[in-house]
Amino acid sequence: MLGFAARQVDQMQEHVGTFPALHALWPNAGDLTDPGKLAKAQAELWTQGLSIWEKMLSGSADERKAIEARADRDRRFSAAQWKAHPLFDLLRQSYLLICDRMLGSVDAAEGLDPKQKEQLRFATQAFLDAMSPSNFPLTNPEVLERAVETKGESLLTGLTHMLRDIEKGQLTHTAEDAFELGRNIAVTPGKVVKRTPLYELIQYSPSTEQVFETPLVIFPPWINRFYILDLNPQKSFIRWAVEQGLTVFVVSWKSADESLAGVTMDDYVLQGQVDAIDTVRDLLGVPAAHTIGYCVAGTTLAATLAYLEATGEADKVASATFFTAQVDFSDAGDLSLFVTDEQLGMIEALSAEKGVMDGRYMAATFNMLRGRDLVWNYVTANYLKGEDYPPFDLLHWNGDTTNLPAKWHQAYLRDLYRDNKLVQPGALEVAGVPIDLSRVKTPTYIQAGREDHIAPAKSVWKITHHFNGPLRFVLAGSGHIAGVVNPPEAQKYQYWTNDDAVETLDDFIAGAAKTKGSWWPDWLAWIGTRSGKKIPAAKARIPGKGKLKALEDAPGTYVRTP
Repeated sequence: MLGFAARQVDQMQEHVGTFPALHALWPNAGDLTDPGKLAKAQAELWTQGLSIWEKMLSGSADERKAIEARADRDRRFSAAQWKAHPLFDLLRQSYLLICDRMLGSVDAAEGLDPKQKEQLRFATQAFLDAMSPSNFPLTNPEVLERAVETKGESLLTGLTHMLRDIEKGQLTHTAEDAFELGRNIAVTPGKVVKRTPLYELIQYSPSTEQVFETPLVIFPPWINRFYILDLNPQKSFIRWAVEQGLTVFVVSWKSADESLAGVTMDDYVLQGQVDAIDTVRDLLGVPAAHTIGYCVAGTTLAATLAYLEATGEADKVASATFFTAQVDFSDAGDLSLFVTDEQLGMIEALSAEKGVMDGRYMAATFNMLRGRDLVWNYVTANYLKGEDYPPFDLLHWNGDTTNLPAKWHQAYLRDLYRDNKLVQPGALEVAGVPIDLSRVKTPTYIQAGREDHIAPAKSVWKITHHFNGPLRFVLAGSGHIAGVVNPPEAQKYQYWTNDDAVETLDDFIAGAAKTKGSWWPDWLAWIGTRSGKKIPAAKARIPGKGKLKALEDAPGTYVRTP
């Protein structure tokens, strides 16, 4: 224990001065500091607090039932123990009342611009989530009960979990030894056929006697590992696409080290996406390839399409599919709240020494967007109750972080999230070539998640306002991951389509047809009409049998590189 403490002191000294000032996270609260309004709010809170006591002690059964129903809607307090003792019942209801009042005060605040109010609301919600009585052992009856049952063993186990996470600098969500690349995740058969300083190109083995003539190149986000699309045989989009007769290639990005410190958008476009497309075209002897860009790789794919259009090479891409990707960041959701001058300065300080942004910081940011589910839920379960971590492939992937080139990461946040330059004609250049999204005419399939908190559907929808080729927009049920990784066999969720020309997402939804299950078959029908004839799955269609020899089995080396 003393050794652990000493190590933490050393690490804290290394990072002194790198954390943001409070005002970077909590903007000027304006009229919330007005003494009169503050006194009024406190009086109202006190009055309503006394009302709870009164209703609990002397209220009618209907009144008590209404209060209980309101508290029961919150999953943090759904266990029977929260009702079994009047003290804990009062505690949860008082906490929820305070939450309502504080968030209501933010909504009623005057003198703040919309961005400031969003920042203040986010910070307030994060504070309230952190202060929930479920997060503290003495105010959580489930924790106390388990500690008694285990004679304190649960608290010691939880302390061990917490110290281990502090030492590694990252919250654990799942059993760390439950999954192994190539054994029970990322197991679709294939070969690495090319390796560059930026990426590995994986070609998957055909599973059908004939394949479509036009191949598919998938660009996953470089802020995560590619195997989100190949978690296991039942969930794998890659495996499913191969089984439908597509020749599938996937780019596996290298986790950034000092050798990639100077990488910029030019590199991800030219040395990444264009290079991969050209490699596949040359290997298979085809004029064009289908492309998929997931999340930030979709943003870059839009820049790639605009660059190819500007250089007269747009016909290299047969179609472009966007998985929950944004190009217009004017309404980009909660992530945009993290892009202020103070926060950009903090990010620059964190990565100044080596020119690399530690992926754990990005993971923490994404976890904060859903702090109640991805942070405090695990604090309660694994630290306070001492529960074992469940084996969950999706959470394993979520914790498998990648480092980012700091220069490009800064430019991405500044030029796209903050300044929204990608949709301004000529505002950005690739290798000195001004790009303009409005010139893109490539057939495009756009998928958005209705409950996506990272790339909100209304933000993804904006792609339809900038591209000028044939477009198909599909709104899928669920969010950023489950809305994409939804195999037909699972029979989960639903999706909406609308063939009418409409201007807004609301209009799209109002006239949309709902289909139960996965949207994957809809995409296959769309891309199948653009994939040419079927040809034998032979020669270069088999990894390693063409110009490019197999370097190693999938999933390759880069996916294992820290």
